[in-house]
Amino acid sequence: MRRTVAEHQAAVAGLLRWSSGYDAGAPEILPLADALGRSLAADVPAPVSLPPFDNSQMDGYAVHAADLEDPSRLAVTDAIAAGSVPADLRPGTAAPIMTGAMLPTGAAAVVPIERAVPPRFYAAADLARPGAAVTVALPAGIPAGQYVRRAGSDIAEGATALTAGTLLGPAHLGLLAACGVGRVPVRPRFRVLLLSTGDEVAEPGTPLAPGTIYDANSTLLESALTEAGVAVTRHRPLGDDPAVLREALAGIAAGSTNLVLSTGGISQGAYEVVKQALADSSVEFSSVAMQPGGPQAHGTLSGIPFLGFPGNPVSALVSFEMFLRPALQQLTGLPAARPVLDAVLTEGLTSPEGKHQLRRGLFRGGRVALIGGPGSHLLHALAASNCLVHVPEGVDILQEGDRVQVTLLGPVPTDPFAVEDVLVLEDAEPASVTD
Repeated sequence: MRRTVAEHQAAVAGLLRWSSGYDAGAPEILPLADALGRSLAADVPAPVSLPPFDNSQMDGYAVHAADLEDPSRLAVTDAIAAGSVPADLRPGTAAPIMTGAMLPTGAAAVVPIERAVPPRFYAAADLARPGAAVTVALPAGIPAGQYVRRAGSDIAEGATALTAGTLLGPAHLGLLAACGVGRVPVRPRFRVLLLSTGDEVAEPGTPLAPGTIYDANSTLLESALTEAGVAVTRHRPLGDDPAVLREALAGIAAGSTNLVLSTGGISQGAYEVVKQALADSSVEFSSVAMQPGGPQAHGTLSGIPFLGFPGNPVSALVSFEMFLRPALQQLTGLPAARPVLDAVLTEGLTSPEGKHQLRRGLFRGGRVALIGGPGSHLLHALAASNCLVHVPEGVDILQEGDRVQVTLLGPVPTDPFAVEDVLVLEDAEPASVTD
C-alpha cells in the first residue's frame, strides 16, 4: 500500500521520538568557542548589566548638569580613557572623555569634540603646565543625556539574555561574551551512523573501475546532516552481500547512536541488499507517493531506529529534506525549518499522476525557473538549484505563470531575475519508476 508524503513524515517523526533515545534534557556544557550552531539547553540570565556603567557614546567632553543651561568657557580637567575610573566632575569643568569610557559622577551629557571650540583635545603637556588655564567653549542647548549610554540600557543584570532553544549564532555568542558568560549549556547532538551500499560504488579519489560509480551519497548526506547539527559517523562502504550488511548492523552497540541511516538497496531490483538483509526484521519497506524518493524503509534494529533512503543521490537528499530534517527539527530544535515560499513558475511542467513531485529550481524575484528534469540522478542540476519546487499529489499539469510553493535550500540571488541567466540542464531520460 502506497503512503502519502504526510503519512511517511509522521511515521519518521514518531520513530525518532519514541525509539531514538535522544534526550534533549541532558545538556552539554561547552565553551563559547565550541557552541556555534548549537541549540541552547536552558535560559541564560545576564550576570551583569550591559553596559555595566554609564559611559560615553562619543569622543568629546563630559559636562556637569549645572553647566548645560548656560554654558561658557569651562576649565578642562584630566582626560578620561576607556578602562579608567574617573574622579567626580566639578561644576564649571569639562572632562575630555573617550568613547566607551566611564562617565564621571556629576556629568549629565557628552558634547562631541567636533562641537567644541577648539574642536580638538589638548595635549597632556598643555594640561600639566604649571599655571596653565586651559579652557574649552561648548555650545548652548545641550540636552541632558546626550551621547550617554546608561547602565543596563541594553540589558539589565538578571534579565534573560537568551532563551532555551536559541540556535547560537555569532550575535548570540557575542552577547554572551559581553555578559561575561564563558560556558553555556547546549542540547546534545543527535547521532547518526551513515552507511552506503552497493558493489558498484567506489570511494571518491580512488581509481574508477569499469561499471562502477563514485559514492556521492555518503558525502551528500554527511554534509546535510552536519549542516543540520547532527554528529555523523560514516561507516565504511558496504557491498551487495546481505550477510556482510547483517554483520555490520549487528555490531552496532546499543546507546552508540540515535539512528542508522542507509542509502540504496531498498527498491524492486534483483540485488536489493538492504531489503534482503532485513527481510526478517521489523523494518518496513514502503512506497511513498513522491518523486523522486518513492522507495523508503523505516523501523528499528535491536531497538535502534533505522531509515533506508533510495540510492540515487537526488532521491537521497530529497528524502532527507522531506522526512528526516523535519523529524530532527521537531525532536532537537535543529535544524531551523527551511523557508517555504510562494513563487510563480517561469515555464510549464507535468507531474506523474498520484505523486507529490519535487523539481529542482532557482528562485529569485518571486519567480522560480526549473533546473533540469525530474530525474533522480541529476546532481549537476541539484547543485545549480536553490530550492525544491512542490507539485502536490493530484496536480498533473502546471502552466507558465501558475503559483507553486518552493522550499529554499540555499541563498537567493540578489540580482534581478532573468530567465536567460538560469542554467538550463536537459534531462534526456524519463525518471525511473524506482526514483
